Amino acid sequence: MSASQSEIPLEGRLGALQCHFNWDLEPGRNKLLRIKDMMQDIGTEEGCKWLGHIYNLQGFVHFQLGSIEEARSFFSRAEEAFRRMRGAEEGPWLVVTYGNQAWLHHHQGELAESRACLSKIDVLMTEDPSQDELHPEICAEKAWTLMKFSGEQMLLADDYFQRAIRMQPDVVEWQTSHVLALVNMSKHSGTGFEEDIMEKLRKAKEQDPDNLFLAAVYLQQLAKKGQIDQSGARELATKVLRNPVSSYSGIKPLLWFYRTFTSSDKAVALVEEALKLHPDERYLKRCAALCYKWKIWEKDSRSSQSLIEKGIRAHEELISLYPDSSFMMRIDLANISAKSENTKAKSEKIYKELLEEDLDPAEQQVFFTIYAKHLRFNQQQLKKSIQYHMKAVEIPIKSFHQESSIQALEKIRYNQEVNRFLSRLKDSQK
Repeated sequence: MSASQSEIPLEGRLGALQCHFNWDLEPGRNKLLRIKDMMQDIGTEEGCKWLGHIYNLQGFVHFQLGSIEEARSFFSRAEEAFRRMRGAEEGPWLVVTYGNQAWLHHHQGELAESRACLSKIDVLMTEDPSQDELHPEICAEKAWTLMKFSGEQMLLADDYFQRAIRMQPDVVEWQTSHVLALVNMSKHSGTGFEEDIMEKLRKAKEQDPDNLFLAAVYLQQLAKKGQIDQSGARELATKVLRNPVSSYSGIKPLLWFYRTFTSSDKAVALVEEALKLHPDERYLKRCAALCYKWKIWEKDSRSSQSLIEKGIRAHEELISLYPDSSFMMRIDLANISAKSENTKAKSEKIYKELLEEDLDPAEQQVFFTIYAKHLRFNQQQLKKSIQYHMKAVEIPIKSFHQESSIQALEKIRYNQEVNRFLSRLKDSQK
C-alpha cells in the first residue's frame, strides 16, 4: 500500500472500489429474490464461462437479503472459480471479488480482513499498466451484472461491454453476451430488430458455435424476418435435450420459436420430452407451465378442462418451487383458473390476496393492468376495470403494462371520465 493510500480513511477507500457494493444496484427485496432465483436457474456447471460472475452476484444478493454467511461462501466460490477459469492464482479478474469481500468484512466489523482485501487489490492495480481506465475484466463483469438487473441499465451495460471488447476483442463470451444484450434492448426500442444487430448475431454464432442459447435466439430472430428454419430447430432441440438443464441451455427461446412459428402443441411436446429426461429440474417445470399457459390462452381456441387442470397443477407446483419469486406465477394461476367454472372461486381468491398484499410499485402496476383486464373480460365490470387501468397509468413507471393500460383506456375514450383522465395525462406530458 502506498503512503498516500494508507492515509485515506477505510470508508473512503471502500467507496472507490469497483465492485457490486458500489455499482448502484439498489432493487427492492422482491427484485432481489427474483434475481436470486434467476441465478440459481442459470446453474453452475463446470465450464460455464460466467461462473465467477454468477457467484459474485449471488453473494451480493444474499448479503442484501441478510444472509451473511451465504454471501461469504459465494464470494469465496467466486474467487476459486475465477482462478480455475483463468488458470492463474492472481489477476485483474479478482478485483471485483476482493472488493466485495472487503465490503462484507467491513460491514461485519472485520476491519483487519477488510484492509487485507484492499491490499490485494492495490497489488493487482499496481501490476496493471493501464490504470487510466477500467480493466476490461472489470468492465465485462460490471456489464454482465447490470444486464441482470433492469432494462433501464441495459444502455450502461452495453457501454461497458463495448469498452471491454474494445480493449480485449478476443474474449468470445463477452462478444456473445453483448450481442444478447443488444437483442434484449431491441425488443424495447420501438424500431424493430435492426439489421446491424442481426449481422452481429450471425458473427457471434460463428465465433461461439457451441452456445445453444445463442443458437436458439438466432433461430428466433431469423424467423421474425420470415426465414423459418424447422430442420435447424429440430437439430437444436436434440442438442438441448442432451445437455444439462439451465436457463442458459437454450430451451426457453427454442420453445418460444415453436410456439410462435409452428404450434403451441410442438412446444408442449418438446418440454414434456425434456421433463421425462430431467423430471426433477424446477427450471424445466417453469418452462412447462409457460407452455401450458401459451396453449390455454391461444387465440381462437377453446381449452379443454383437462388442459386447464394441467395448467393449474403446473402453476401450483411452480409456486411451491419458487416461493420467494412467485408473483407472476400467482397471477398466471389466477388467470388460468378463471377459464373454468370449476375453478373461478380459486381465481377470485388469488386476486383478493394480491389486492391486499404490499406490492412494490412495479409489481402494483403489472397487477393493476392485468386485474383491470380480468374485470373487463371475465367479470364484465367495466367501471371497476377503468379504475384499475387508471391506477396502473398513474404509477410513474414507463413500461409495457403502463402502455397497455393507456391503450385500453384509449379504446373507451367515449367514457367522459376516461376522456378527462387521458386529456390530463396528455397535458402533464407536455
